[in-house]
Parts: sequence; C-alpha cells; structure tokens
Amino acid sequence: MNEPVVQEPRPRRSFIFSPGLRPDMFPKALASGTDIVCVELEDGISPKDKDEARKSALALFEQTQADDGVERIVRINCLREAFGLADVQAILATDTPPPALMLPKVRTPEEVVWLDDLLTERGHNTRLHVIIETNRGLQAAFEIAHCSRRIDALFFGGVDMAAELRCQNAWEPLLYARSRVVHAAASAGVDVIDVPYLDLEDPDGMVVEAQKAKALGFSGKGSVHPKQVAALNKVFTPTADEIARARRVTQTFEEADTGLVVIDGKLIEKPVLRDMYRILSIADRISA
Repeated sequence: MNEPVVQEPRPRRSFIFSPGLRPDMFPKALASGTDIVCVELEDGISPKDKDEARKSALALFEQTQADDGVERIVRINCLREAFGLADVQAILATDTPPPALMLPKVRTPEEVVWLDDLLTERGHNTRLHVIIETNRGLQAAFEIAHCSRRIDALFFGGVDMAAELRCQNAWEPLLYARSRVVHAAASAGVDVIDVPYLDLEDPDGMVVEAQKAKALGFSGKGSVHPKQVAALNKVFTPTADEIARARRVTQTFEEADTGLVVIDGKLIEKPVLRDMYRILSIADRISA
C-alpha cells in the first residue's frame, strides 16, 4: 500500500456540474464562483447522446485553460461499462487530456490502479477524483483512497449509496457511510467532498447540512445550481477565528521547535499542526 501523499492544499469548498452536451455552459459554470467545475458524461447524459457529449467535452480541453483557480474535472462513465471504456479510450487518444477525471461507482482499488497504469503509459498527468457510492466501494474505501498517488479527493455519492443501503437519503441514516469515507480520505491525506443538497427551495436546510458535513471532516459539498455556491463557499471557508488560531498554533510550534506544545492549557501535537497549516494554505489561496 502506498504511503499517504500530502498534496498542496487547495480550496475544494464547492463543485458544480456542467453538461458535456452543452459546451456553451462551461464558461458560465467557471464564472459561478465554485472551486470545481465537473463536465458531466455520466448520469446526466442519456445513452444516445454519450458519444456526442464525450466529443464535445474533450474538445474543451484542446484550448488552453485560464489560470483562474477553478479546478476542472470530467466525470466519465463507470469503468466497468462500455461507455466508460469508450471514455478512457478517447482520453488516451487525445494529446490534450482533462486535468482530472471523476470516477463514478468505483467498487475496488483495482479499477483505479488499472486506469492509473493506462494514464502513466500514455504519459498523461491527469489527476483522479473517486466517488464512493456503492456498498463494495464503501467496504474498500480505505484501500481505494491509498491505491493511487493520482487521487486528490474522494466524493461521497449519497443518492446511490442510500439506494444500495436501502435506507432513507437523509443525514442520520447515511452518517455511518459518510464517516467511513471521511476516515478513508483523511488517512490518505486527500480531500473529501459531500453529495449535493438536492432541494433548491430549502437553502437553510442546505446550509445546516453543509455545516454538519464540515464538522464531520468534509472539505466541501456539491451544488446542483449556481445559486447554492456562495453559501457553500461561506460554510467551508476558514473563519477569521480559525485562521487566527491556526497562525497562533503554527507560530508557537515554530518558535518552540518541539514535537508538542501547550496552548491555553491544551496539549497540541503534530497532527493538529498539519491541520493548522492546511487551514492557512487554503485561506491564503482564497484571499489570492
């Protein structure tokens, strides 16, 4: 098993999908304020339109992308399905691959390793984002998180997970599953993103669920409409108090040059220090 790779922290507070069939909507998604735009080739595209969507999506990346701080991802189809294999073949054939791919319905580490090997052989530096939304994927989440150095984040797919678990798609019934995904991501030093809140008419409910997700350890949460993005960014942006505490903790550690320090009567050790540096890095990138 690979040792955890600590990537340079970046904001992943929110993401939004942009349909592969509508390349004209891609610039609008990039301008929505979200941290991640995911071009959709999977559930949001009907079988008859898969080929056209794939062609249109990959054509977007033939153009040089702006350095605007927005992470660009393409969600391909399941690697165990014909459409997913066609997506992979097209990505391997192009000289301008997407910077990152989102992999749905992953069940085993072997699927990710297989794709990693193909991308490596082709010479593509494409990163990977893995959705945990199946029972088998949940069981193997820890191993999946560690199986490839290309992985930057795990995503929790609550809708499909609830169907597989035969439970209500609500916070309490899915708490165990969410916690396992958070644990797997944290163990590998990668981000973890929560499922979108589907009720556009309940913005307060979305904020409450986002706050719960943040408290549980999630880095961000998906959106289904641009009007959700600002509220999600606010929830997952480090507060002024959090930033101030992080600066104080890191400064105290650096001045003490020891493995642990005591601040306000509380013992602070190195795992906390890593989190403090992460908060400061994200805060600096957001302010920039």
